[in-house]
Amino acid sequence: MLGTQFTKGSPNWLDLGSPDTEAAAAFYGAVFGWDFRSAGPDSGGYGFFQQDGATVAALGPLDEGAHSAWTVYFQTPDASATQKASEAAGGTTRTEAFDVMDAGRMANLTDPAGAEFAVWQPGTVQGLEKTSSPNTLIWAELHVPDPESTLAYYKSLFDWRWAEMDAPGMTYRVISTAEGDQEDASFGGTAEAQEGMKPSWVPYFAVEDADATSRSVQGNGGQVLMPAADIPDVGRIAWLADPFGAIFAVLKPSPRM
Repeated sequence: MLGTQFTKGSPNWLDLGSPDTEAAAAFYGAVFGWDFRSAGPDSGGYGFFQQDGATVAALGPLDEGAHSAWTVYFQTPDASATQKASEAAGGTTRTEAFDVMDAGRMANLTDPAGAEFAVWQPGTVQGLEKTSSPNTLIWAELHVPDPESTLAYYKSLFDWRWAEMDAPGMTYRVISTAEGDQEDASFGGTAEAQEGMKPSWVPYFAVEDADATSRSVQGNGGQVLMPAADIPDVGRIAWLADPFGAIFAVLKPSPRM
């Protein structure tokens, strides 16, 4: 399960690009109870979503021509080396590795299927300070046309492991980092993208009531893309979008999970 003791290939940061950061902060504050704190006067509008003083995600303005979306970051010991490995394995580089002051070093990448992500090489900022508790990141899910070949790309970057499991109408692959017990090291999964769906990483946030969260999303100007439904041995999930179209999902974990 996703934690904050990050290792190579762990999701260790998450941020949202939005065309209206003030409205986005208000939306997620209403839905998840998050507070927004600016990173400072020289941050270009970037800042942190916090829960009880702990950073759980981040928010910044969109780059020109970009669409509103959540970006999942994965830990790397060397952002420049991971960028080069990505290019060698058929990925593309959206932003070459660069230093974020003394906080760390990052690069924005796209896998061969077209799913966007980023890598974070920690400096003074290790990553998210709270995960896998109510209203925080609990899972990261990749949707691409050919999961097996795309996972081979990520294995070349992070040495990920995965295990197949049966799911309604599909083969689902549970992804784990290279270190430790495979089940304990799992942090996400991958599934075949449905027709018309853009290849992407979708963040899941833990919630205490997926139905109530869906109603809150609608009541605050967002959309319910997939109504809350039970997934055996996993929990109750819903797919949602904020008022600017950024997709995310929520999960009420089952006791077995």
